[in-house]
Amino acid sequence: MKIHRKFVKKGATGMIRRLFLMTFLLLLVGAISACSSTSQTASVELPDYVKHASHTVQTAYRYAVEHPEMLDHQPCYCGCGSMGHIHNLHCYVKEIKDDGTVIFDNHAAGCGICIDITLDVMRLSAEGKSQLEIRRYVDAKYSPFGPSTDTPLPEA
Repeated sequence: MKIHRKFVKKGATGMIRRLFLMTFLLLLVGAISACSSTSQTASVELPDYVKHASHTVQTAYRYAVEHPEMLDHQPCYCGCGSMGHIHNLHCYVKEIKDDGTVIFDNHAAGCGICIDITLDVMRLSAEGKSQLEIRRYVDAKYSPFGPSTDTPLPEA
């Protein structure tokens, strides 16, 4: 009978230790994920015309706000250069102020070429392509659609 009690006691203690360890790990993972978002624009609220748009449009606008450095090196081929746009980011965002305030542009909400370019940038970036490789892809794929914005080439 003593052996059985020792076994139960050891088993209960081990279970408590495992439960404590699992709880600690879950809390640690939660704390790390809460601290991992450092972008100034991470909590920006999208305008109503984006909230009511398709999932694809919402995804592209979120990407533009969260990764402006990816789109400001990529041109747009929808003809928006005549509107003063310099790169694909301008199709979504007119300005990001120093305090993180985003002034949106509604152009991309109704332009499939802008959205498609952004989705390609997202995909190629996730595949590990450089800005220059992405630029070459965008130029090759979209140049037949229209004039490019006057976007400087990214550094190699």
